[in-house]
This record gives sequence, structure tokens and C-alpha cells, in this order.
Amino acid sequence: MFTVTAEGCCLLIPLGSLSQCPWAAGDPTIQTPGGTGTVQLQQNNTVEEQRIWRMMEQQNAPEQLAAGKSQGGAGPSFKVVLFEFENFQGKKAEFSSECKDVNEKDLKKVASVIVESGPWVAYDRHGFKGEQFILEKGEYPRWDTWTNSQNSHYLLSLRPLKVDSAEHKLHLFENPGFSGQKIEVIDDDVPSLWGLGFKDRVASVKALNGTWVGYQYPGYRGRQFVFERGDFKHWNDWDSPTPQIQSVRRVRDMQWHKRGCFLPPDPSPAPPVPDPEPAPVPPPAPATKAGHP
Repeated sequence: MFTVTAEGCCLLIPLGSLSQCPWAAGDPTIQTPGGTGTVQLQQNNTVEEQRIWRMMEQQNAPEQLAAGKSQGGAGPSFKVVLFEFENFQGKKAEFSSECKDVNEKDLKKVASVIVESGPWVAYDRHGFKGEQFILEKGEYPRWDTWTNSQNSHYLLSLRPLKVDSAEHKLHLFENPGFSGQKIEVIDDDVPSLWGLGFKDRVASVKALNGTWVGYQYPGYRGRQFVFERGDFKHWNDWDSPTPQIQSVRRVRDMQWHKRGCFLPPDPSPAPPVPDPEPAPVPPPAPATKAGHP
């Protein structure tokens, strides 16, 4: 059985009937005694049931995108809450669209963030300028949870991040103008370009599908650079002071990936514990001669 809820009602649906439900074809709503509700995955579902749910979401993503465009839909919704102090304290302001200056919302500073739906890209200067920070669905109780560059703790403007495809394809070039050594990345995250035999010098980029974020250092560390679909002929086009990118990853649309964007790979399972060696068998007692005790 597969457990979902809608408007407080608990529904048990046989696994074999999942594909026949209207919301399995891209409609997340369902009629309940309390009205129209939204289907949600429950924590008590088994691992296999959750895997099936994820697979259905990913298979329906292109159809959902096409339906939104062809029917004039607004596409995925965006909502982020900014707080003046750490741990979601102090004044707060909610946003569902771009903001060139958070100070205009009576926020002197931003020290914590909750992204309810996204993704977003934030900047440390007004007018979408300066260092960039990717904000995907989740909670950010301190400034160092959305950046590890240690260069800036300001967040002064932000905008929704465009994600136009469930597929991802990226070309990186050694020199400006799409020349020199080239590497192609398709539907994958790369923690180290060095590991693929590519230099750390990236001077131009073609983002052919999907939205990407590049990092200054390996392991997704350092300054972040957003690559939405398009051509970037020079590193100045992505507001970088130097032509240096050493790791890249995909940015996921939370409408399609509700469980959360970038996930580190699962650690390798520990080797099985060997069976204990059997205790040594004691040698047999020596035989006694006849007539002797």
C-alpha cells in the first residue's frame, strides 16, 4: 500500500493502482471530503514505495513543463523568506519574485533564509551584482550555510532561478570564445574537473540544457557561478574575476525534485564482518598402558 495525505485525510492506495491515479500523470491534486488537497509523500512509506514515487515525478517532469507552456501556465511557484537575524529571528520578509534591494523591504541585513520553493540565486550587492549564492529548497540558519567562500556575508538582492529542462548538458572551454580544450558534461555532477583530465582554467561556457552552478574549487567549494541556458564567451559574462572553475553541478527544479536538489553520493557500504575463527580443538589425551592406573 502507498500512503498519501490530502487536506488531513489519509489515503491508502495499492501500489498497482499508482499509475492509474490522475495525479500520477502530473496532477498533484485530489478530491477529499474537505475539498481539494495536494498529494504528499509520507514518512512511513517504504524505501521501495519512495523510489517509485521519485521515478514517477521524474518521468512526469517533461509533460508538466510542456503543459505549463502550452496552456499558459505560470510554471513552478517560488517562495523564500528572509530573516534579519540568525536562526530565523527578527524581522522577516517573504518574496515570490525578484527583489533588487532587500533594504527596501525594511531589512537592514539578512542572516538566515528559508526557501519554501525554488531554486533562487542571491547576490551580495544590490541589483543582482556581486558574489552569487544558490538557494535551493531548505533552511539556512546562518550565512555560512549558503556560501563557503568566506568572502562575503551580505545578501542584498535575489531572483528566482530559471530551470527550463529536466535534462542537463554543459560545455566548458579552456579559452575565451569557445576555443581551446573542451569538456562536455551531460546529466551529471562533477566534483573535480581535474579528475576528468581537464585544467582548472575555464574561460568560456555553453549551457545547452538545464541550469548549472560552477565552483571556484574542487568539491563544490569557493565562489559560485550560475549558468542558465545560453552562451558565456568570457568569464566576465558570469561575473568572475578569474577564469577558474574546478567543479560543476546541476541545479534541480523543486517542482520535479521535491526531495531536494544536490545530494552527496551515498558512502560505500562497510565490508562484511568476517565470521570468527573456530576455537582450536584440544589434542586428544594420551592413551594409558594396561595394568597402570
